[in-house]
Amino acid sequence: MTVLVSATDLLFERPGGFALSVPSLAIEAGEAVAVLGASGTGKSTLLDLVGGVLRPTSGALALFGHDVAQLSNSALDRLRGDHVGVIFQEHNLLPFATVRQNVALGVQFSAARRRHLRATALEDEIERLLDAMDLDAAELLRRPAHTLSVGQRQRVAAARALLGAPSLIIADEPTSALDEGNQTRFLALLQEARKASGAALLFVTHDPRLTNGFDQVITLDTPSLEGKGL
Repeated sequence: MTVLVSATDLLFERPGGFALSVPSLAIEAGEAVAVLGASGTGKSTLLDLVGGVLRPTSGALALFGHDVAQLSNSALDRLRGDHVGVIFQEHNLLPFATVRQNVALGVQFSAARRRHLRATALEDEIERLLDAMDLDAAELLRRPAHTLSVGQRQRVAAARALLGAPSLIIADEPTSALDEGNQTRFLALLQEARKASGAALLFVTHDPRLTNGFDQVITLDTPSLEGKGL
């Protein structure tokens, strides 16, 4: 199995005393990993390290076969754009852009992800992903994002992250604004869609009820990393 993310003796420190310590971590292709913890325990910091947004203070971190320490900032940006789809907590859609335009942004900055799509198939793939997230593409495709419900916006954000078949989907508490029923529905749809594409999933939540069915569950109790599979 291909290892997408590998970390050993990883340390990230911020001024003020915050430190996230990762003794070891491995995420394999197609694997689903949940990160569970309260606010302030370092969940988003871990996502930013795995997503190539932050660099570690010390230790070894390899992303998609590349040693982060050997990459320039621009090379790290390209690696992130080519391999990582992100679902943000607040969905981060462009409010006055259409659903179609928002989903298409998923490949805007990555030639590698655009190569997964034939030019004539982009519209078909956008519609397929919207359908996979239980959205009526025919009805919603040309609607501005600000006219959608919160649940619809988050599912559009998931379709955007999946476009172009990235290796890893990073989801930063994407269910926090949803009620319990829609949380379960969203996660089930996301799991089904990312399995169909072969993507791994790194999913952050503060709710232990949402961690069922994951291959690894990492629990952050303090600003350090202690969890299953480490």
